[in-house]
Amino acid sequence: MKTGLAICFVSLLGLAACAPPTGGPPPFDRYEISPQRRAEIPARMLAAVNALRQEAGVRLLTLDPALSGSAVSHAKDMARQNRPWHFGSDGSSPLQRVAASGFTGAFLGEAISETYESELETIAVWAADPGTSAVLLNPAATSLGAGFFQERTGKLWWTLVIGTAG
Repeated sequence: MKTGLAICFVSLLGLAACAPPTGGPPPFDRYEISPQRRAEIPARMLAAVNALRQEAGVRLLTLDPALSGSAVSHAKDMARQNRPWHFGSDGSSPLQRVAASGFTGAFLGEAISETYESELETIAVWAADPGTSAVLLNPAATSLGAGFFQERTGKLWWTLVIGTAG
């Protein structure tokens, strides 16, 4: 019995040691998005997704301003809600947001993330997950929208929307 309690206590101490530090700077390098990089990010995301698509043998995508507007809007909304999920604070679905953005094609999928990682690291994580990889590599897709929002803390909210032109 004493051995079991000792193991439990040591385990709890080990878990406590894993807790994030309070106060002070974050325990990582902050990925700061400069105004110049801000304008380059959608094209970098498109290039990364197209590299994955080319390797998979599916057609390449083009950047769509309406889809990107929808993606930016949703990234900001997720930050306001402080949760990564596919529904807007107004209850809107990705399909509704894409239609409201003026995109005349068909919505095919959305990938979202709450992270401190760069756009390329985020796409790599999406590509490694079967669900989001299927969105990125959807063979029917022709268009991509990319958006993000960075909080003062450095936290990033990413949204990528895939569709097929109308």
